[in-house]
Amino acid sequence: MNQEDYRKLISGQNSSLSASLLRSFLGAAAGGYSAIIRLRNFLYSKKWLKTHLANAIVFSVGNITAGGTGKTPLVIWLCNKITQNYGCAILTRGYKAQNYGDEPAILADSCPDAKVIVNPDRVAAAAEAVNRFGAKVLIMDDGFQHRRLGRDLDIITIDSTSPFGYDKMLPAGLLREPIAALKRAGAAVITRCDQTEEAELSQIEKKLQSINPDMIIARAIHAPVCAKSIDSRQIRLEELRGKKVFAFCGIGNPEAFLNTIKRLGAELVGSKTYNDHHNYTANDIAQISQQAERLKTDLILTTEKDRTKIILNSQQMPLAYLAVELKFIAGEDKITRLIEDTLAGKIPGN
Repeated sequence: MNQEDYRKLISGQNSSLSASLLRSFLGAAAGGYSAIIRLRNFLYSKKWLKTHLANAIVFSVGNITAGGTGKTPLVIWLCNKITQNYGCAILTRGYKAQNYGDEPAILADSCPDAKVIVNPDRVAAAAEAVNRFGAKVLIMDDGFQHRRLGRDLDIITIDSTSPFGYDKMLPAGLLREPIAALKRAGAAVITRCDQTEEAELSQIEKKLQSINPDMIIARAIHAPVCAKSIDSRQIRLEELRGKKVFAFCGIGNPEAFLNTIKRLGAELVGSKTYNDHHNYTANDIAQISQQAERLKTDLILTTEKDRTKIILNSQQMPLAYLAVELKFIAGEDKITRLIEDTLAGKIPGN
């Protein structure tokens, strides 16, 4: 089952009898998964499972739901803010068998002054960052559930278009942990706020505050900066207006990407979505090229994350990726103050 069909299933959009039966099965599986996660969290809270401390300040950027919530742009924003004054390293687990793909490649390109360490063992990665590279501040990418490594501050990203994973644990919903786990977080950044009505954003904030009254809450958008062709030629956003675009992506929230293209004024004549972290084959690229050509498109557009995994070889395609950055629309001052307070007086050797 592909990602799109899975979301239709767990959200209830697919109302067929077979879907209802499958949701019952997933609900039973979610009960078992939830019990395991709750037990694990309990063991950490009682210190019966060991948390390892690094000789550095540790920030964790994570989420509570599966799928794309905007962690990577927040990691980049945080890293570039910190590296102005301190040596910083980013700890990321990579994905499956990839040693250096999608997110790690983007982080390395976007944070040239930071060391990016790819290792699913966060404790070992932290030791390498401190002992080998002298990092004084560590940013753990996708670190909320990785509790073996202690952290000084947890920052959570909440996707406003699907904030609480249909209020069900995996695999019946998208929650990686019970919502009560948000009590561990010091801050939450609600992302993609430009794609959600104010009333819904207020409801998300109220729910977060009811779970964790002390949590700092900010709002942000993924602001498009420009499009960049595969040979790094910059395409201004104004140039996309009115163009016939074929879009493709393999990310956790493809609808958000497609909606962004529409809001830029481009004519989205076709699209193709793949599962998150999809590894593109030559056949995939050939099919995309054929569909785009058949629709007489001016431009084929993808995400920066997907761009890192595409090899064009000798094929000629009018291909570009949409470059975005995190832009706060509320609460940036509070988040910044929290970060500064976390750093103050805690840097080893200062």
